[in-house]
Amino acid sequence: MILKIVLLVLFFATRIGVGIYCRKSATDVNGFVLGGRNVGSWLTAFAFGTSYFSAVIFVGYAGQFGWRFGLASTWIGIGNALLGSLLAWRVLGRRTRLMSQHLHSATMPDFFGRRFNCNGLKTAASAIVFVFLIPYTASLYNGLSRLFGMAFGIDYIWCVLGMAVLTGIYVLIGGYMATAVNDFIQGMIMLVGICAVVVSVLNGNGGFTEAVSSLSAIPSEAAPNLSGAFVSFFGPQPIALLGVILLTSLGTWGLPQMVGKFYAIRDEQAIRKGTVISTIFAIIVAGGCYFLGGFGRLYSDTIEYTAAGTPIYDSIVPSMLQTLPDLMIGIVIILVLSASMSTLSSLVLTSGSTMTLDIIAPAVSHKDGKVMNEKAQLLCIRLLVLFFIAVSSVLAIVQARSSVTFIAQLMGISWGALAGAFLAPFLYGLYWKKTTSASVWASFVVGIFVMCACMFCTFTGRTFISPFFTSPINAGVLAMVAGLVVVPVVSLLTPVRNREDVDAMFTCYDTKVTVRVSTSLSDPVQE
Repeated sequence: MILKIVLLVLFFATRIGVGIYCRKSATDVNGFVLGGRNVGSWLTAFAFGTSYFSAVIFVGYAGQFGWRFGLASTWIGIGNALLGSLLAWRVLGRRTRLMSQHLHSATMPDFFGRRFNCNGLKTAASAIVFVFLIPYTASLYNGLSRLFGMAFGIDYIWCVLGMAVLTGIYVLIGGYMATAVNDFIQGMIMLVGICAVVVSVLNGNGGFTEAVSSLSAIPSEAAPNLSGAFVSFFGPQPIALLGVILLTSLGTWGLPQMVGKFYAIRDEQAIRKGTVISTIFAIIVAGGCYFLGGFGRLYSDTIEYTAAGTPIYDSIVPSMLQTLPDLMIGIVIILVLSASMSTLSSLVLTSGSTMTLDIIAPAVSHKDGKVMNEKAQLLCIRLLVLFFIAVSSVLAIVQARSSVTFIAQLMGISWGALAGAFLAPFLYGLYWKKTTSASVWASFVVGIFVMCACMFCTFTGRTFISPFFTSPINAGVLAMVAGLVVVPVVSLLTPVRNREDVDAMFTCYDTKVTVRVSTSLSDPVQE
């Protein structure tokens, strides 16, 4: 117990110390929200990765999908690395940095407003962020109660409040730079922690070969005729597995807290290095988490079940860790705290800056004819960060202490709604001049409609389209695909407003730079 407490104290002290150290970089809005657009490759890559993978992944998703798909759930981690990290950096990173700086936008809603010359889009996008990021933020506390109860016997309320207060302190003091530095430290903890946990769990089951052998003997309810389903290449449900990979990988392309990391990156070198670092980080952390969860069925006699006999997925990973040494349990607690707090800080900073810069500041300016000054904006962002942390904490406690299921259901809808609404218009807006504001509105409507319809059908016991799309995961994939189709179709049917302005925006990609031949294979000019 003393060892666990010492680790926690060191962890908390480091977080606060970083916040104090970075306070000088948070004296204006640009510094507080974007770190002055001067964040290097390692910090940006780890900020991207730690915002991507939270305790929801380690405790919830690893347990749930590991139980359903077995070792094939490792494909989810591989997809997160190749599609959600590598391809995202290659496709979005450079263009997001250039276009956002050219448009002087600091948030995704502001990008929509400036890129398509429509303040209504900015307001609507801000409202979507506000509605769907809060329940997503509340979900980050899930799983902490079981781990802290196992290690310390601490009530869930105190876990939530401690995490909220600590996150609030270093974000309010140091802003984005404090978040990025802490994400780097927390990312290193996650890398070491997940490797140590995987090795320990495998050793506890007789080693890798013995663990796989035991898992291969377990029959699958979904594929009773498939021998060794949970150690097979694509598992017992390959189509369902593909849906999870697509939502958790491509979905990040439309999440404002993820894309926002590209706004702050320093230069081309940082993008190149960050691409590699982020991908390796995702392979180890995400791949390790889902690989670990794949062995969850070996603990079927120790996990918790509902009255209907369904496994409580959040109990699977904690059950796997109960027999580990105290030092390993302490590392796991720090790992989960790191994953949760890094994502929490990114979400509340995104929410606070979006509400201030995209809704409150324009409303105040239009009301009295004056522009909201820098100091007032900074104060407003800090107050809203505090507000979002408080609200998410209350939601997490209410959901845990009562029979309210709406919050938990909405958490599952959040990712799909945000990705379904934002992914297509953001991607096309970066690459295609003919993307119209009408197509962006259409994507917003379609993405939100699909996920809200899925949620409504779930609550009323009805079938949404077909049993396959009843799952929020599959509905989220449908919302993303629908957006990718709707945006180009509507754009071809509607006119582009202010074509000259759009052409001027895309000139930011045409600036010529001098590079070494090791970067470009262009033939040298012949004398």
